[in-house]
Amino acid sequence: MILRIHAVQPSIGITTTGWNPAAMEIKSEIYDERNKKGGTETEQSNPGRRPGEPRPSWDQYFMDIVELVGKRSTCLRRKVGAILVKDKRILTTGYNGPPMGIAHCSETGCLRDEWNIPSGERHELCRGLHAEQNAIIQAAYHGITINGATLYCSNLPCIICSKMIINAGIKEIIYRHGYADKLAEDMLKEAGIEVRRL
Repeated sequence: MILRIHAVQPSIGITTTGWNPAAMEIKSEIYDERNKKGGTETEQSNPGRRPGEPRPSWDQYFMDIVELVGKRSTCLRRKVGAILVKDKRILTTGYNGPPMGIAHCSETGCLRDEWNIPSGERHELCRGLHAEQNAIIQAAYHGITINGATLYCSNLPCIICSKMIINAGIKEIIYRHGYADKLAEDMLKEAGIEVRRL
């Protein structure tokens, strides 16, 4: 059995000096863990979910987090996020942007735009690192093993990221948007890495 105590503060309990303890109503709710169904709480114990509303799959859950991580990017061309996951646990996150302590492209302008470099070409001519690279680097920086992990990312990785992914022992890539890099696709296939578009 689980005992949950809810503190309810009526509007009349708010005073100029803060909470009025005398006006607080304490309500206890006891319910049995048997109300849990398939590892999820019922609507009674989880009122935030509408009846019959499905939970996101693990893939969708992690991909939604990728989208949030990508919002940290200061790239002027595209905002990309990546996370490394193992056993349904997030190991590291990464988004595209310059190295630590270096001015962001949102401050300096885009070098690739200035030089008219098309997307998918001359990756070395950029101030930033890719999201996948940053996720792998964060693992090395913090001493986290990523061998056997799954990479969730906004875009199919480029050839540079793909070579790092192969050598890092990442076993699977799940991505949302394509990327024009045939060599990367061929090399990932040759390495036996499972690649799926969500």
